Amino acid sequence: MAMPTFDVAGVSIPKIGIGTYGMDGEPASTAVSEGLKGGYRHVDTAEMYGNEVAVGEGIRASGLPREEIFVTTKVWHDHLTDSAMQAAAEGSLQRLGLDRVDLYLIHWPSRDVPVSEAVAALGWIRSRGLARAVGISNFPVKLIEEAVAASEVELAVNQVEYHPFMDQSAVLAALRRHGMGLTAYCPLARGKILDDETICGIAERHGVTPAAITLAWLIGQEEVIAIPKSSSPKRLMENLKALDVVLTEAERSAIDALRSPRGRLVNPDFAPDWD
Repeated sequence: MAMPTFDVAGVSIPKIGIGTYGMDGEPASTAVSEGLKGGYRHVDTAEMYGNEVAVGEGIRASGLPREEIFVTTKVWHDHLTDSAMQAAAEGSLQRLGLDRVDLYLIHWPSRDVPVSEAVAALGWIRSRGLARAVGISNFPVKLIEEAVAASEVELAVNQVEYHPFMDQSAVLAALRRHGMGLTAYCPLARGKILDDETICGIAERHGVTPAAITLAWLIGQEEVIAIPKSSSPKRLMENLKALDVVLTEAERSAIDALRSPRGRLVNPDFAPDWD
């Protein structure tokens, strides 16, 4: 099956991408290059990951034309003023070896820089041609509303932790109200899906991995994009089997029932608790 996309803010975002958090050097460049050769068209990185050089090398090693690859990167929460964000964006582009990215996100909100100031700087990144589209990451509902109200440009997505064990219904509802997408990081719950009887049972019936079932559940939601991470070319290809999976309503409901408001895996010490 062809890679589906979510179309927003003038861009078409492939609904399954290559996550690269925690990878660098040859493992990162190989995962990106092999994934792109195998059918992926979306790569996610960030200033904070420290791997933009390796990601850029993987993009070039794939041999694919630049226009066929959707590249997302993010600005760290201490670079949200206009001058700092401009320098951060230019630094990311230099490390990636690109003249612009397809999507540039505020990685985390900050208590030191008002949301209105941060999204204004984000809009200028787009107007200056450094990114085709812009968005946010790790914004709870309250700050989604503030960001949308303050932004003079359309925000494309909010990238947040989302997997079968985490209830993001309130965030999803807010994003739907504003026509935005949700990019799911940690979509496989750091491997916890492999121990879940419900997901494993559905995977056995479909003859695919639990990861493929989980990704099918995620991207079956119209506005959801998923960026699973793997350094294994075999697993990267197994994850793409999600594109061939059609879950029944009963199967979707069974996975829906796993969600919990206490299912969060990622909660860095610096992250403000605005929920």
